[in-house]
This record gives sequence, structure tokens and C-alpha cells, in this order.
Amino acid sequence: MQHPDLAEEQAYVDFAYDCLDRSRADAYRLRDLTEAGRGGTHQARYERDVFEEAMVSRLAQLELNDAALVFGRIDRVGPDEALESFHLGRLAVADDQREPVVIDWRAPVAEPFYRATGRDPMGLARRRHFSVKGRQVLGLEDELFGDGHLGIGDEPDSGLRGYSTLIAALERGRTGQLGDIVATIQAEQDEIIRSPQSGVLVVQGGPGTGKTVVALHRAAYLLYTFRFPLEDQGVLVIGPNRLFLRYIERVLPSLGEAGVEEAVLTDLVPDVQFGAPETLLAARVKGDARMAEVLAKAVRDRQRPLKDDLVVPFGVTSLRLRAAESERIVQAARRRYRRHNAGRKFVEGEVFAALAATSRDGTPVEVVKDRIRHTEEVRAALERMWPVLTPAQLLHDLFGSRALLRLAGSRWLSDVELDALVRPRREHLDDVRWSDADAGLLDEARALLGPKPQKKQANGSSPDHEIRTYGHIVIDEVQDLTPMQLRMASRRSLNGSMTVVGDIAQATGPHAPRDWDDVLGHLPDRRPSRLAELTVGYRIPAQAMALAARVLRVAAPALTPPTSVRFGEHEPEVVRVSGADLATAVVQTTRRVAEQVGEGNVAVISPASLVDGLAAALEDAGIEFGQGTKLSLDAPVTLVPVGLVKGLELDGIVVVEPARIVAEESQGLRALYVALTRATKVLTVVHADPLPEALA
Repeated sequence: MQHPDLAEEQAYVDFAYDCLDRSRADAYRLRDLTEAGRGGTHQARYERDVFEEAMVSRLAQLELNDAALVFGRIDRVGPDEALESFHLGRLAVADDQREPVVIDWRAPVAEPFYRATGRDPMGLARRRHFSVKGRQVLGLEDELFGDGHLGIGDEPDSGLRGYSTLIAALERGRTGQLGDIVATIQAEQDEIIRSPQSGVLVVQGGPGTGKTVVALHRAAYLLYTFRFPLEDQGVLVIGPNRLFLRYIERVLPSLGEAGVEEAVLTDLVPDVQFGAPETLLAARVKGDARMAEVLAKAVRDRQRPLKDDLVVPFGVTSLRLRAAESERIVQAARRRYRRHNAGRKFVEGEVFAALAATSRDGTPVEVVKDRIRHTEEVRAALERMWPVLTPAQLLHDLFGSRALLRLAGSRWLSDVELDALVRPRREHLDDVRWSDADAGLLDEARALLGPKPQKKQANGSSPDHEIRTYGHIVIDEVQDLTPMQLRMASRRSLNGSMTVVGDIAQATGPHAPRDWDDVLGHLPDRRPSRLAELTVGYRIPAQAMALAARVLRVAAPALTPPTSVRFGEHEPEVVRVSGADLATAVVQTTRRVAEQVGEGNVAVISPASLVDGLAAALEDAGIEFGQGTKLSLDAPVTLVPVGLVKGLELDGIVVVEPARIVAEESQGLRALYVALTRATKVLTVVHADPLPEALA
């Protein structure tokens, strides 16, 4: 039955869009006015550039694409006992008289929409949820507050707001990219989103609890609430891989925030190329916190006094730098400079002063320096005493020499661990490919070395090679970062303000933490940290969660899976076949699952060793599919190695050979738990090898 207010609300939404269109047109007109004539004073040009940048930002905020502008309304009792209404949406819109038409969901007045309960109505008489597709209002759902009213889905034991709207949103087919939840944010999620900015906020959430979208909505909320200075300081979102970044890339723009930087850790390391494979042992060693000590010692090992006196021909005589004096210079530079490269100029000055002091005719230091600075003997001496190094040069030299590795690391690492780090040297540094595990080490080296001394540019400034910092940092799947990677992320925090989200139960990295203290020990501690937990699973049907929970009880017995809010139409299915029929069975199962989910998307999650064979089988069968390694989930069917599926959600999932997943991954049972918790509708397991005991 149609809601009696549907036509009235549709008219209001149409009016809101008209106001938005006028605002967009006005913004374009203002921008056009600044484009004519680029002359004038430097100040005038600067002001035009600033104005245009603001206009571009505003235009980006006003561009909603297919996202709904209005999604809710609250009616509250005003000071004079009269009802006042506010329509809520993803950005603020005003009419020609600057009267508010739509209130930004982040505004303080909107908070009761997400927080009010029957026991604490927060002044509300009614909360209305809109079911919207684009500009069309499909339906309305009301929750009434006051005597005798709790509202649909607002029973004290449910904790859910707008139950029908929430379930409709959850059962909608996936598009291959994560959508925002601004219309269906629940109370426990809203509390995290609006929590104070300072310090490190840890969000623990099991599969399907919405921790990723909560973290992204929190970034949008902080930018709205602390626009200055956060917009200048910057907000950084760090994801586990590029497929994940592609998956989440539309969320913040849909909330009116297009200027947030999204990156994987390797993006934060300049001037090197990644893509090299890595052994499991080497990756584990490179992620260990002990490597910070090893690298500090490796830098110190490159600060060396001369073995013998340096004698430099100087006209008919010669100049001398005694080895003992070179040791004094090195020790003095170590005391004066925290970062290595900054000490080079001091060392050069001391070396030339010491050499000049031995000239017989008292030749000035600058004259001595100009005459001998390019001689082979002096250059070799300076390179021995205090070479200028890039992070790549330091690590390339270190890993290419067992002697240097043992000198730097024997105090902290075993011989087996040191040997795992050795790799052949390349003739040219530009030819070196680094692994993902090297990113934290390269960044640590950059912090120890500092930028190379640079000549000033024509405008008097020096090129900026310092590590960029941000006013707030969001890290997703933080439980998989190694201690060295956590140090790398912390180094980019301007003031210790971070939101880190993850699930200890899904930790599959080489340094899987036992608890959150293991993670927090490597993050900023300028302000006390806080731990928030999401306990309700919105995405995964209860039947699929029950199957995955059997694996969790073995993988992490101390942890509890989230409570699912909905019961799916399809029971999980386990299909056993012979080894020879595995590929055929995967093809047939994929077709069946695709039919079951209709217009939704399907992923085939495979052990890495089977990806190529399954790709050939799907291609031979004429199934249109994409590959997760191509950084997209846009195809109806996607073949994804299990190592890339964390954080993703799809309508249908086919999990192939659970036993091989367990055998091949460093945290095998947890990787299987991740694979089993990706489906929003249909979950099927296909196997030829015997199932792991947890599933058998």
C-alpha cells in the first residue's frame, strides 16, 4: 500500500534537485567569470587561482551522479512545542533565499536521525526513511516516537534503525564498487563516525559489519566538521591493494569529498619501481620491527673514518688528513645530525679545513676546496667517510653484500634470517625491482637518511623531498600490516589522528597480531587510543556466517563472529568432485550461481596456484569474466586469488579448493574464513581435495 505522503515527499525531492541544479549553474557562471583575461598582477592571478580551485571543489561536491540527494527526514518538537521538519541528504542545499532545503547528514542537527531510540528519542516525534532510486522516491518508512510508539525496527533488542530500508539496501545487487551507507547508518556505526578526532581510533569489526564504509564516512564527517585545517593538512586513506582502492573509490566522492588521497603503501615511496616477488621468510624478516635497528646500524656503518692518512698533492707540496682526525670528524657529525645526508656538508667543511690547516703557506680553506674537491683521492675519502645515499642505494648495497648484512644485523637477526635478505646486485640501480615488503624498509631508510642535499632552484627554494604528513589517516585491513609498515604509516601522521579498521580474526599477514595492543604499539601515542567494536553483521546471511564460524572456531578460538541481521534465501552448498572434473565443476557452478544472483556479480575465489588453470577453463566455456589482478570487479564474473579478496563484497561466491587455500596461505584457516565471508546472497564451495577438518 502506498504511503499517503509519497506524492508530497516526491514534490519536495524534486524541489531540492531544482535548487541543487541552480546552485551548480551559479557555480559554473562564477567560474566562467574568472576565466576571461589571465593578466594582471601576481596577486590578482594568485587570487583567481585560489577562487577557481574553490569553484572546482564546489562543483565536485555538487556532482552526485546516480547517488540520491535526499534519504531521510526528522520531525522534532521545537521550543514552542510546534513540530519542525528537516530533510537530510548527502550534502547541504539551500533555496534562492538561502533557506535550508536539505541538511548535510554530518550536521549536528542530523545526529538524532541515526541515534534516536524509543527510550531516548532525542526530541524526535518522527523519523522517516526514504527508499530512493536517483530522483524517484519509491517508498517511505516512518518511525514514531513518544507514548506508545517504538517504531518499526526500533524494538529495544534489535538496535536497528529503518529496518525495511536497511534490508532493501542490503539485498540490492552489487555493482562491483562499494557504495555509501549514508541513508542506513546504524547507531553503533554513527557513534564511531562522529567520535572525537584526536588520537588513534581502532575499529574492530567482523566480516560484513561495515567497518570500511564506517571509516570512509568518518573521514567525510571529520572533513565537514574540521574543514579548516583538515582540508589543508590532507586526509589519507591507505588500502591493502589496488583492487580494494578501485572498489572503494566512489564512496567519498558520493559524499561530496573528492580531495581525499587514496593509496597503497608502495604509492608513498617515490623514485623506485615495485613488482618483485618475495619469499615468505624474507617478507616476514623485512616486516619485523628489528629491521629498524638493522637499518639504523647499516647507516651508521656507512659513516666511517679513514683507515690511513689522506695525502693530496697541492702544487709543489701536499696536504694531509690524518686518520685520527677523520675519526673525530665522523664522531662530531654523528652527534650533530639526526639524519645522515644532512651531515655531509659538515663533513666536507671539516675535511677541507683540516687539509687547509696543513698547507705550508696558510692557503685559505675556500682556495684549497676549489682546487682539490674534484680530485679522485678527496672524492674517494668523502665517499668512504660520509656518502650521500638514497634509500634505494642503501638497501641495494646492504642486500647485495653478506658482509654488510652481517655487520649491520648480526646482533638482531639469525644467520638464516640474514641469508633470506641476500639478493644479487644489479649493475644499474634503475633496473632494481622492489617487493611490497621492501616499502617499509625504503621508507625507514628515507627517515634515517633524509633528503639528498639539493641545489636551490631559481626561485630560491629547494626541491621538497621530505615525507608528506596528513592531518588524518585512515588505514583499512590494518591487522595485516607488519610492524615496519605500521611505522611507515605512523610517520605520515601530522598529529597522531588516525582511524584504523580491521578484524583480528581475518589477520593473514606474516605478522598476524594476537590482539590490538600488538598493532597500537607501533602507532602514534600522543593521545590515548580508543577501541570501538562493530558487532552486527549486515552483509552476510546468517547461514553463510554459520558455516564460516566453524572455521573461525579453529582459526581463532578466542574470537566471536558478528551477529547477522538477516536470513538469506539460499543455503551454502558444498560440491565435491574428482580432481579431473574440478575445472568443469567450477564452470558449471559459476553459471548456476550467476543465474541465482540475477543482475548481481559473482566471484570465483581460488588458491593462487589454480588461477591460471581456472581462467583457461572459464575462457574455453565462453563465460565472460574479469580477473581481480586487473584491478576491477566490473565484469559479471571475476576470478580472484584469495589473497586479494579481503574487504570486498559480492552477491555470489564460488570458493575453490579450501584445503589448498589453507596450505598455500601463511595464515591458511584465516584466509579461508575471509573467503567464506564475502557473499551477500549465494555461497558455494567446490573441492576435489578433502576438506579441512573445520569444514568436513
